[in-house]
Amino acid sequence: MLPNETGLDGWLRYAALPDEFVSLRPRYSTIIPLADNQNSPIFTAARELQLGLSKILGQNISLETKLLGSAANSSIIVGTVKTFLSTNQDIHGALSLKEDGYCLVCKDGRAAEIIGQNDRGALYGAFEFLRLLSQNQPLPEMRISNPSAPIRWVNQWDNLDGSIERGYAGPSIFFAGGYVLDDLARVQQYARLLASVGLNGLIVNNVNSNYNLLNPTNMQGLARIADIMRPWGVRIGISLYFDTPKDLGGLQTSDPLDRDVIAWWEGITSELYRHVPDMLGYLIKANSEGQPGPLTYGRTLADGANLFARALRPHGDGVVVYRAFVYNHHLDESDWKNDRANAAVEYFDGLDTQFEDNVIVQIKYGPIDFQIREPPSPLLAHLRKTPIILELQVTQEYLGQQDHVVYLPPLWKTIFNFDLLVDGQQSLVRDIVSGQRFNWSRSGYAAVVNVGNDPSWLGSHLAMANLYAYGLCTWDPQQSEVDIIQGWAQLTFGLNKTVVDTITNISMASWSTYEDYSGNLGIQTLCDIVTHCHYGPSPAAQDGNGWGQWTRADAHSIGMDRTTATGTGNAGQYPQMVADRFECIDTTPDELLLWFHHVPYTHRLKSGKTVIQHFYDAHYAGALVAQTFPQQWETLRGLIDDDRFHHIAFRLQYQAGHALVWRDSINNFYYAKCGVKDEHNRVGNHAWRIEAEDMILQGYKVVSVTPFEAASGGKAIATIPGAGVGTATCTVAFPSGTYNVAINYYDHLGGRSQYQVFFNGRQIGAWAGDLQEKLSHDFSDRIDGHSATRITFNGVEVKEGDSLKITGRPDGNELAPIDYVSFLPQGVVD
Repeated sequence: MLPNETGLDGWLRYAALPDEFVSLRPRYSTIIPLADNQNSPIFTAARELQLGLSKILGQNISLETKLLGSAANSSIIVGTVKTFLSTNQDIHGALSLKEDGYCLVCKDGRAAEIIGQNDRGALYGAFEFLRLLSQNQPLPEMRISNPSAPIRWVNQWDNLDGSIERGYAGPSIFFAGGYVLDDLARVQQYARLLASVGLNGLIVNNVNSNYNLLNPTNMQGLARIADIMRPWGVRIGISLYFDTPKDLGGLQTSDPLDRDVIAWWEGITSELYRHVPDMLGYLIKANSEGQPGPLTYGRTLADGANLFARALRPHGDGVVVYRAFVYNHHLDESDWKNDRANAAVEYFDGLDTQFEDNVIVQIKYGPIDFQIREPPSPLLAHLRKTPIILELQVTQEYLGQQDHVVYLPPLWKTIFNFDLLVDGQQSLVRDIVSGQRFNWSRSGYAAVVNVGNDPSWLGSHLAMANLYAYGLCTWDPQQSEVDIIQGWAQLTFGLNKTVVDTITNISMASWSTYEDYSGNLGIQTLCDIVTHCHYGPSPAAQDGNGWGQWTRADAHSIGMDRTTATGTGNAGQYPQMVADRFECIDTTPDELLLWFHHVPYTHRLKSGKTVIQHFYDAHYAGALVAQTFPQQWETLRGLIDDDRFHHIAFRLQYQAGHALVWRDSINNFYYAKCGVKDEHNRVGNHAWRIEAEDMILQGYKVVSVTPFEAASGGKAIATIPGAGVGTATCTVAFPSGTYNVAINYYDHLGGRSQYQVFFNGRQIGAWAGDLQEKLSHDFSDRIDGHSATRITFNGVEVKEGDSLKITGRPDGNELAPIDYVSFLPQGVVD
């Protein structure tokens, strides 16, 4: 039996290679770091090599601080171009290295040199060396590797009280109770993970910031965080609250042109740099979603950004990262010209030459908000003088919140590889982000990465593939997403081919599968945005609000008209050749059709299907693929330690059930709206299903569900308050045989109901409504698409005429709600 693992080491387990592989590897005598400062990333690299070699190859190797001629024949030497030159070492091709780049040189399989352009580069080279060993890959005679962009950062959305916005893995590893934590052991472990995939910066706190981050105690705490992360080559920055001069400083205003405000920010910035001398700078969210900002005071966004840029200028290379996520969240949907997707370009129009040279604009990859599919933000083509950071999201806010497996690199590649054709010239997004297209020296990537104190870091072991992949994609956005997931699987679960292939197959299918059963044709993720859960299905929630994530669905047609001829003009914000493609319905790709065009449900796609039939088919197809995930995972039983095997198996089984909730919710909603039948007569027809409201009820009552599509038939049952245990019974009318019995119910906040299921008085199963203790997504407190779920009892022998009874014991506000029961013959999906 394999020893259980928590996931705390992530992909840095350094599992021992089998003896037959170890025997083919060289034996190293010493590790020699060419550095004097033991807090240097070079010393960190040496210690990491020492740890890795002891675990991977079983070699206990000493560290030497001096270069000895005889030792060099079997040593691993780690340093920078500068330190190698100072010891008269041959640096081979390392003079061509860019910032953070590295050169690996492995001599005759007996010695190795790891040469970084700087200290961080040496550390990244050491991690690459260990990655190759862990994967039993050959070591290169020479390999030169440079990152695609200098900025490769993560954004934490951690709050001072210890909560995490869009965090699905427990409380913050940085903050609690209003202050930086005393125990920051997890921060060091996190820094190690970030460094291992080439990430070099971290914004510590939520963009919805709190001014108390800048009180004296927390400044000392920030210094402790920086001290812990610095040996790993990770520098920290902070998010600021724009009105801090008023709320913390006691000023009458936070006007960016006010002299007292300017002086206040200069003073607080100097104090910050006294605590964190190498601080990256500031991240600013302003005039967005109710936040104050320069527009509050009649100033421009450039005025606001430049206030901070000038305060930072005396302190080295600190930058202001100004988020382009500026929009009005009280839009009037009745005006068909209104469009949230236009906001970034509209707000930043004309400002390109007005920013100080240490201002960088951070742009979300799409015009809306981390949806399942979006075109690239048109703002990426508008800023020529002002460098940008492309904002991605590792935390799966709209994409299953880590309880649905969604491997993100295939989505990211649609953005990286998109050609914006600026001025009619090739302008791939990845080349704009790297700085290559417009000759920027400082640009790159940031991703929202909301790790928590859960041992698995992100609440799900499989979700960690996205953090690993984010680092590798920012280093090289052209790297194959298949190679990335295979490498991650090998490092995380071992070299067994069955394990690696299975994880690869599930992961590579996951994004398109989630898109199919959540929202396709560019309609966005059809989740509930009104309750801010952003999780379960609720297509009606997209419209009738001021947030601007609209579908404009009515009884006849669907989609946003974003053309310049008749719509919001969003298509015209793109460079001309791209604009022309999106303006015309015939040249708009089907996967973005409803993003740019409002069409009848009966509009024919390039596939020949109508829009509504594509909806029906895609949701059935996606849900069907999701059913295969737990089946595929089951083949790995015994090949992975039990703890991680069961952790993942549970989530994949949950996802398979929730995919059916998504399928039925979206299909039922649009069928009710347009009245166009499914050509295959599946929608609304479930031959193997018994509705709970049709059973004989005692202590239960029938309840309407809102939204209606979150329940089969629009209704469910819940126990009568005060009546105690409820029962629902019926006679089985299906032919005798062996069935998988699936029960759809609702598990929401407010209690932990207890359930039992019986056939002819014989109990075949029991369960508790305790998913809030086992899963990590944002839960709701009512019966809806967020809380809808299912449990399945496999291989139940059932005879026609048997009596089925379900009992539900309510707890608190959770009244043991049930939706339906399905009797599924082998191979049948409900």
